[in-house]
Amino acid sequence: MPLLDILWAMLWFFLFIAWIWLLFMIITDIFRSQDLRGWGKAVWIVFVIFLPLLGVLVYLIARGGKMADRSMQEAADRDRQTREYIRSVSSNGSSTADEIDKLAQLRAAGTLTEEEFQAQKAKLLTQT
Repeated sequence: MPLLDILWAMLWFFLFIAWIWLLFMIITDIFRSQDLRGWGKAVWIVFVIFLPLLGVLVYLIARGGKMADRSMQEAADRDRQTREYIRSVSSNGSSTADEIDKLAQLRAAGTLTEEEFQAQKAKLLTQT
């Protein structure tokens, strides 16, 4: 196989992968878009699938300028939701040792008896 044929095959393979990636990004952007409703999304999907070259070009001209904005907004929303979830499931910031120290202070102050202290301590130690 001549070298030029290999280069042409590699070029066409690269262009095919780039085309698939572009279609994937546009279809993702169509579904991500908050300003399009159901019928608008359906029309764009049909247009991109049945007339791919024309559909992609028209989509990029008509709505391509905001694709990066929608992608960054989705990433920011996902980051915010992740941080909220982590805050909701994490403890209040105190470790088991801190909790045992607080219990020891309560025992020293006479608020807790030795039996209550031992029970709470055992409960804390079995949670971890």
